[in-house]
Amino acid sequence: MLLYAITSRRALPGDDSEQRRRLVTLALSWAGGGVDYIQIREKDLPLPELQSLTAEIVEAVRSTGSATRVLLNGPAQIALAAGADGVHLPSTPGLEPAGNPQMVGTAGTAVRAAAGAYQRAGREAIVSAACHSPEEIRRASGASLLLFSPVFEKVTAQKVTSGQGLAALRSAVEIAAPIPVIALGGVTEKNAAACIENGAAGIAAIRLFIGDAWRSLATIPSSS
Repeated sequence: MLLYAITSRRALPGDDSEQRRRLVTLALSWAGGGVDYIQIREKDLPLPELQSLTAEIVEAVRSTGSATRVLLNGPAQIALAAGADGVHLPSTPGLEPAGNPQMVGTAGTAVRAAAGAYQRAGREAIVSAACHSPEEIRRASGASLLLFSPVFEKVTAQKVTSGQGLAALRSAVEIAAPIPVIALGGVTEKNAAACIENGAAGIAAIRLFIGDAWRSLATIPSSS
């Protein structure tokens, strides 16, 4: 089972400085515990601070000697400068903040732009893309992996989002093939195995990875 941790420093205790410190410590724990991907999702940070935090996390992850890959939910140029392995693209690129050419236009265009930025620097990018429907899956052709959501009901302080269910996940896997699909949205240690049984290559989450429950999932094999 691929494990894909998504950051949210605001979910951690302390002031901004303490939250950043705790986030880097979490990243070390994830890398040491077998997490395959870390998506840095800190959209409220100004780009210089985002680059600095990303570089700090990349350095921490590299220090473990693990195979964990760090992706930035942000501009490819910032990801490159920080040493990240690639980027994550949201499903609504036209609505993303200005100044990010990787997130303008169709999903396919965004994927190619992000990959191209890395190619020009002599590197190969890992590009994950968020998808919520068959149409979005098809538009994201060329991505390295897809995050399909929400699979299960997602409850936040702001709202409750209904899940699309395991049948929709299974359909997404079939449409996306051979691109791996990661299940996102309401995923816990209790329902993660069901995602794998329905074809997902792994699971992604924010809250699940803040605690230690995710560690029990590292030994579950991906679906064949």
